[in-house]
Amino acid sequence: MFKWWFGIVLWMRVLGALVLGIGFGLAIQQIMGDQAVGFLENYIEPVGDIFIALIRMMIVPLIFTTLVAGVIAMKEPTKLGTLGLMTVGLYLVTTFFANVIGLIFGTIMRPGAGAGEALFGATPQPVSMEQQSIWEFILQMIQNPVAAMAETNILAVIFFALLFGIAILLSGERGEPVARFFASASDTVLKLTTMIMEVAPFGVFALISYATVAYGLAAFQSIAWLILTVYLGLAVHVLLIYGGLIKFVLRLPLIRFFRGILDAQAVAYSTASSSATLPVTITNAQRNLGVPKSVAGSVLPLGATINMDGTALYLGILALFSAQAFGIELSFMNYVMIAGTAAIVSIGAAGIPSASLFLLATVLSTFGMTAEQIALVVGFVWPVDRIMDMARTVVNVTGDAAVATTVAKFEGELDEETFRDPASI
Repeated sequence: MFKWWFGIVLWMRVLGALVLGIGFGLAIQQIMGDQAVGFLENYIEPVGDIFIALIRMMIVPLIFTTLVAGVIAMKEPTKLGTLGLMTVGLYLVTTFFANVIGLIFGTIMRPGAGAGEALFGATPQPVSMEQQSIWEFILQMIQNPVAAMAETNILAVIFFALLFGIAILLSGERGEPVARFFASASDTVLKLTTMIMEVAPFGVFALISYATVAYGLAAFQSIAWLILTVYLGLAVHVLLIYGGLIKFVLRLPLIRFFRGILDAQAVAYSTASSSATLPVTITNAQRNLGVPKSVAGSVLPLGATINMDGTALYLGILALFSAQAFGIELSFMNYVMIAGTAAIVSIGAAGIPSASLFLLATVLSTFGMTAEQIALVVGFVWPVDRIMDMARTVVNVTGDAAVATTVAKFEGELDEETFRDPASI
């Protein structure tokens, strides 16, 4: 009966709900006038609140299981010796630059300035966060893991998950049953998350209908500026970091690189999934860029798991957007924690499109945003997240190909004739 509904890809259903929600909100406003806000608040918005509550419900189990499974997945690259170390090192370096670029663009363009009144209906009062020393930050992470999960202390959950994953690896064969359990648990949680995302169109419809009437179309101007900020930051990261790596470090023609991975970029933009794009990325790297099968088959799957530069950059910008919208003044230590946390949780965003919004609470919690504030941000960003998610995935896939090319070049295995040959494309 509902085959036609599920036959439509989720992102199209979400965008359709966005358009219908705006139209419904405007229609109700014309029909009911001043009573429209009360009607939507009582009968429509609660559907959106339920969706946000479902997202919040999944944050801790998603982060814990995916991070433990991600650490366990490092087991295979370590067997590759210098190749594995070089690959992981390059991915970490590019993620570091993604964090820096995201924070720079978020600071310069200030996408959240003025968004508080437009999106949340009130002018935020500036709030100075209490300065936190590095020791206080460390102690905040070292807590009883059960209590941390119950209190949604995300930093402590991340810290314990990383240590737990390392302990499983060090346990060798005795830790394999636990490793298999968490690999299965991660898949199960991701499946549950996918199920919850089926509610997204209804949640988006409800939230946008209410926002259209309560805050007016001016709210979407702030969202448009946020999208522009993200796209510019991602473009600069691709050209400056990946382009610089290919052009100046490897001394290879940059246009040939981008032409060689154009198919993978197109698939990435349409699917918003690095994992779904992986077969095309491997094919492009081998046939067009001259990356040998041994390198492409090991570096690219690892990149699809841990290389989430686009997500790390996006989370940094969104954190600054949120702080600016609510008038929260951030210290240098807050910036450091945002960058570090965004880099860590981005590893867990590999499995599903728009998963970064499930991890956003982790980053926002580093500077004390309340659950209600986080829910507001997620509720307003979610409807247009797909637009930014597609661009983030292009960045992730491009980074995977750039690192694979770099590793092959440093290992002396890159077929430069294939890379430079226009006929190879």
